[in-house]
Amino acid sequence: MNTVKEYTLPVKGMNCASCAITIKNTLKKVDGVINCEVNYGNEKIKLEIDNNKTSISELSKKIEPFGYSINDIDSNTHVMSDGTVMSNHDMHKGMDHSEHLGLNQTKEDKLKELDRQRRKINIVMPITLITFFLMMWEILSLTFTSIPKFPLDMQIYQSIALIVSTYVLFSIGGEFLKEVITFIKYRVANMYTLVGIGTLTSYIYSAIIVLFPSIKESLGFPDTVYFDVTIIVIGFIYLGKFLETRSKLKTSEAIEKLVNLQSKKALIERDGVEIELDINDVKVSDIVIVKPGNRIALDGIIIEGNSTVDESMITGESIPVDKSINDLVIGGTINKQGSFKFKVTKLQSETLLSQIIKLVDEAQGSKAPIQALADRISEIFVPLVLIISVISLLIWIFIGSMFMPFEQALSLGILCFTGVLVIACPCALGLATPTAIIVGTGKAASHGILIKNAESLEKLYKVNTIVTDKTGTITKGELEVNDIYSLNNDYSDKDIIQLLASLENKSEHPIALSILNKSKELNLELLNTTNFKILEGKGLRANIDDIEYYAGNIKLVNDLKLKTDSLNKRVDINELTNTGKTLVYLFTKKEIIGLVTVSDTLKDNALETVSKLHKLGIKVIMLTGDNLNTAKYIAKLANIDEVIADVLPKDKALIIKELQSKGNIVAMVGDGVNDAIALAQADVGIAMSNGSDIAIESASITLLKGDFSKVLNAIRLSKFTIRAIKQNLFWAFLYNIIGIPIAAGLLYPFGILLNPIFAGLAMALSSVSVVSNSLRLKFAKLN
Repeated sequence: MNTVKEYTLPVKGMNCASCAITIKNTLKKVDGVINCEVNYGNEKIKLEIDNNKTSISELSKKIEPFGYSINDIDSNTHVMSDGTVMSNHDMHKGMDHSEHLGLNQTKEDKLKELDRQRRKINIVMPITLITFFLMMWEILSLTFTSIPKFPLDMQIYQSIALIVSTYVLFSIGGEFLKEVITFIKYRVANMYTLVGIGTLTSYIYSAIIVLFPSIKESLGFPDTVYFDVTIIVIGFIYLGKFLETRSKLKTSEAIEKLVNLQSKKALIERDGVEIELDINDVKVSDIVIVKPGNRIALDGIIIEGNSTVDESMITGESIPVDKSINDLVIGGTINKQGSFKFKVTKLQSETLLSQIIKLVDEAQGSKAPIQALADRISEIFVPLVLIISVISLLIWIFIGSMFMPFEQALSLGILCFTGVLVIACPCALGLATPTAIIVGTGKAASHGILIKNAESLEKLYKVNTIVTDKTGTITKGELEVNDIYSLNNDYSDKDIIQLLASLENKSEHPIALSILNKSKELNLELLNTTNFKILEGKGLRANIDDIEYYAGNIKLVNDLKLKTDSLNKRVDINELTNTGKTLVYLFTKKEIIGLVTVSDTLKDNALETVSKLHKLGIKVIMLTGDNLNTAKYIAKLANIDEVIADVLPKDKALIIKELQSKGNIVAMVGDGVNDAIALAQADVGIAMSNGSDIAIESASITLLKGDFSKVLNAIRLSKFTIRAIKQNLFWAFLYNIIGIPIAAGLLYPFGILLNPIFAGLAMALSSVSVVSNSLRLKFAKLN
């Protein structure tokens, strides 16, 4: 029995990117942990563990001393009220997908955290603003004679400031002090540790000056105190975290909307009686009744009635779709008109909507390669900042005192020590990539573009060559029979269609469907076949009435070394193929009996999409198993750059590999089934889906409804997302590269010194600006 399991679970207690690093490094050392990834952006941990060696609860205990915990909503087994033990698989069948992903719990936790922060903000911000006003009044009154002198006696003001800062630090700022204690006990530090050490230092220094004037006099300390630094820094940091938490809630709105599309109830018909059931009590093959305006509960097939269904929330297509008997319906979509009944084909956990939610959730939790640098820096960031802050203090004390009185050097050293600790912000680095990925993949899902992971999104940004299949990708894939040629007097045109339809009956190829449709149109009865066999890339064979018949392309005709003289006398093959027609031959081992032509038409938006891809500098290549002339005809209509035809499915991957060997970054667009090997070989595999039978395993990206124009949308989105990530990383790096040296006093010789108060404000705004920049992706135009 395989005891290795994967879990994706919420983590509580994280307040910055270095927290994620601490959790990861701690848990990776535990025996039984195979893989561990922590995402600060969505506050989740992805674990692969051996349940024989460890458990989620044990891992949670490992990180609890540092102030973190794993929300074990998806434990290995669950004990039910009746004492039975239920596995993950069984549990997930009996819960909605939001519970399965932990979305309800994390949203509730985040709202509680936001409310807790709001209550603290309501207390600390008035104090902060008043203190800031008084501080600026004092500074400006000493600088400009036109401004009235500070109204309070300085000793009285300092005493009031001591009382207020004591309350703010030990009540409001208690979380920072807890992190200082954790740092002393376990040598584990994060952003809160830096803020705690900085504000505590400024408070203790100032308290000594006010409470112990004799010590101040004996050491020659100036009267300057920094209670305002303690108050205002804590106020600004809390304001920044509040705004960050509120902004992060908005980044996950897309997946939350998808979850909210899931129905809780369904109207079922059983034994002629209508009953409303909980969605988890519905079974496969149950008959569901859908009335006008109702949301369709599950995936299924219409068995009675017809209607128009709004599928925009799933596929991104704004135009409602007409539905009738035998048509598929998707759970989560809305019935606009008419009533109908459908037979359930998939349970809640197996529906297209559930697959989309799972895929989007996994993508939002994944890491793009571009994040690797930020992760490496975040890992050493906090220890490095602690070292820099101490060095800056020591430099001021030992070197600064050579150029100024020791008391002044010490005072400035403490100011710079605090400033470095306060301005340093690993949060901006930690949020730069995941917030953009979360918003980008969520926006993609709302447009019918399902992205498997962040790596695919980053690779798509670099793509310079798109290789596309023909049938069903560039063309509509709705083939029709055009011409029927009988080459043997013993067989009529109807005989040709009847034989071909009988042979093609077991095939799901679009050409087979077109011939079957023609036989239905002519009311022809299908004949029994035996010894059926598909001949890959060439056609098929089967026996009918003890005669071995073949249906296929010219390659199969040539394999059997059949003469084409009688065919060439009747038909101009080049003329047929030059006009985009595909030829299907009917023959035995001895002779060609007949020929049928079928044709497809270009998708309405194919030419426009290819033209826009060209404007992005992307080369488009058609790769098809169809005949060269037919492929060239379609390629010319779509303005495609290059055609590679007559290719067997197994050889498509080799061609992709050859293109890659020449330095091309290749995206392959195909149907996700026949092109599975090529999709896997490509740098980015893009599967065209019909919206209900989604092929997401072999592709990195899936386009719902098989809309080729969404390829362009996906590429544009990737460019917007990676651009946002680069902007976020640039500002996060620039902020720290410039801010920390200034806070350390590097520019003091030029009269510039960064007060910790403004350092705290800058730090708070840095994280908010990164998240806000990522949220701009919501408004990016993809069309």
